Amino acid sequence: MIEVNELTKRYGDKTAVKNLSFTVRPGHVTGFLGPNGAGKSTTLRLLLGLNEPTGGSVTIDGSPFRDRPRGLRHVGALLDAGDVHGGRRAAAHLHALARGNRIPRARVDEVLREVGLAGAARRRIGGFSLGMRQRLGIATALLGDPPVLLFDEPLNGLDPEGVKWVRGLFRRLAADGRTVFVSSHLMSEMENTVDQLVVIGRGELIAAESLAAFAARGTRLSVTVRTPDALKLTDVLNAEGAVLEADGEALTVTGVPAPRIGELALQHRVLLHELTTRTASLEEAFMELTADSVEYLAGEPQPR
Repeated sequence: MIEVNELTKRYGDKTAVKNLSFTVRPGHVTGFLGPNGAGKSTTLRLLLGLNEPTGGSVTIDGSPFRDRPRGLRHVGALLDAGDVHGGRRAAAHLHALARGNRIPRARVDEVLREVGLAGAARRRIGGFSLGMRQRLGIATALLGDPPVLLFDEPLNGLDPEGVKWVRGLFRRLAADGRTVFVSSHLMSEMENTVDQLVVIGRGELIAAESLAAFAARGTRLSVTVRTPDALKLTDVLNAEGAVLEADGEALTVTGVPAPRIGELALQHRVLLHELTTRTASLEEAFMELTADSVEYLAGEPQPR
């Protein structure tokens, strides 16, 4: 379990993380979201003891990570897949880490097979594609068979098969009772992978709750209606003050709830083939709820 309590990190006059508190529990895949510059990478570095906090504390299974002499047995992490010596061979890189953490050599072959790099074990890392480096980084995180795993943008460079594999891997790790904490900007993949969320903006907590609860906070609800009499129903709904988008027999309606649409259709003898309320997607809820926390906006006038 990861516990963050009033965590603060300042660099000069800039506060990257401010009074941040949240808990990441085992048995779940927890997503870590925030706009660019929100403090996600800083928070992950603080979790791993790579930076010293200005205030507050963070513990992993009850202790600061720095207090654990064989770190890979307790926490596995992928922060930057490119931060590896390109002249080393993949197996040699993992063997060095295994030796320093007193992990059996046989474990190296196991994780290389698990991530699909068994055939590239003796290749130099400098010749790896980005996707292969990502797989090697995941192998490094898995090497000590740790109970807690942290991943920063683990899907970069992966092809569709690799993305599907990572999605299944994270779910299996969580099902084993491990703590899995994943930072990513790919909303569609987060929506398909995580079940809990921690969302921050400008270094402060915005939400720490289930994916479903966060998405439900988005106010952009719409109703999908399919009818062979779309023109007639459009006139009826326009009179009701609805906003519509039409695509053949399909209408996307906002401003009028599904029960009222059904009542109006019955009153005006309009046959309906579908009447479905659509809640906000994770991306829509994220954009809406973090709008005030975006530090860099495309198209904004630049200071002279």
